[in-house]
Amino acid sequence: MSEYAAAGVAIAAVGAALLAGVYFVAVFDRLIGALVEGRPLQWSRLLAEPVQSSALMAVQQRRTTERPDAPAWALAPALFAGLAAVALAMVPLDRDLVATDPATGFVVFSAAIAMVMIAVYLHGWSPNSAFALHGAYRYGAQALSFQIPFLLAMLATVLPAESLSIVEIVNAQESLWNVVRQPAGLPLYLVVGVAVSFWGPLNLPDGSDLAGGTSVEDSGLSRLLWKAARAAMLVSVAAMGAAAFLGGWWGPWLAGPVWVVLKTVALLGVLLASGHLLARVRIEQFVLVSWVVLIPLALLNVFVSGAFLL
Repeated sequence: MSEYAAAGVAIAAVGAALLAGVYFVAVFDRLIGALVEGRPLQWSRLLAEPVQSSALMAVQQRRTTERPDAPAWALAPALFAGLAAVALAMVPLDRDLVATDPATGFVVFSAAIAMVMIAVYLHGWSPNSAFALHGAYRYGAQALSFQIPFLLAMLATVLPAESLSIVEIVNAQESLWNVVRQPAGLPLYLVVGVAVSFWGPLNLPDGSDLAGGTSVEDSGLSRLLWKAARAAMLVSVAAMGAAAFLGGWWGPWLAGPVWVVLKTVALLGVLLASGHLLARVRIEQFVLVSWVVLIPLALLNVFVSGAFLL
């Protein structure tokens, strides 16, 4: 197979995985909601409802605002979904089964997470709406607060591998997973996972107190694409968490890709459950906790990881 054909297959595989992940997130979120609220499970409705609601939004007439930046408005969800795809492409399913394995995979993944702020700001700025712009600035404050603990939590996983390659980070966990070496790392990472997709308790830029925030003017297909992009990023974050902290493909009896999927689903369950079990926090509280608690805790996690290796 030529280099270009292999690249095309990898891109198609990542795209198919993201589409399947977005559908799974929609079903899984409804399932968790039903279990938390004690509602009876209707599997046929549970499986069909995401498809029905997506089809309904896709055919709805899209409203607009006065003098919006139409190209930026269309670009925002595409950029968000593209960043989710780049992040997911860094996650290996097995030692020799990965879409791409650059020597600096850690840096590529971190850059994709950092650039989400651009997509969210575009989404809030382009409709020319006060609430949407307010939501964009909220995410700016939110992103600047979680980027440092995120980088520190991920950096601690690089130390045992002595490499920035995600495959090498997973290889280094053959005898001991990073969640054991660095018990504070995974909780810190999960907080960032909720924040970067602004899900559940950290849904601040699209909060109901802003009538929907950056999504207040969205309708029809544009709303569907934005929701899908957020779900896709949640899948990518959970998959990388499984690789960086839970040993990736390492596990007994089952094949490596099966372990990656199972661990990703487990982390997705934690992330989605936070939206049903925890109340949304205020942006001031999140910023304060990030700078006063999360950053010192992430630094301590790096020091402890280094001492453990020594």
